Amino acid sequence: MSLTTTQLGEVRAQFLAFLKERGQRRTPERLAVLDALYATNDHVDADTLFARLKEGGATVSRATVYNTLDLLIESDLAVRHQFGQQQAKYERAYAYWQHDHLICEDCGEILEFCDPRLQEIQESVAEIYGFDVARHALTVYGHCRREACPNRTAEAA
Repeated sequence: MSLTTTQLGEVRAQFLAFLKERGQRRTPERLAVLDALYATNDHVDADTLFARLKEGGATVSRATVYNTLDLLIESDLAVRHQFGQQQAKYERAYAYWQHDHLICEDCGEILEFCDPRLQEIQESVAEIYGFDVARHALTVYGHCRREACPNRTAEAA
């Protein structure tokens, strides 16, 4: 799901205000990382994001990518996911609906889903335990049924 030009402007403004508030430099490299993350609709690891930036001609270091991703998380503009033993993956968080993930243990494909019943359960459990929920994450691991799953074993097929 792509953001509108107005929404992308709001994202940049929020990030720039966050950097100013923190006394951090507002550099073109940091904005390039922000733009690259928001240009993708998938979950991306820092090294892949770095490679995409380099392919696009950006002059950004790997350290800047990692550091900027941390700043984006702190500013609530990105979310970090640790799916099993895989390298951490990042996704944009601005104007992004609450969703959960299905992970294929064979091919690593990440499928997103949203089920309002989970929200109802979360609210009910929070009420029972007197808990204010800030966020939740549900990750379900298994094996996709795609015939084209490249790592599926003969037995799983």
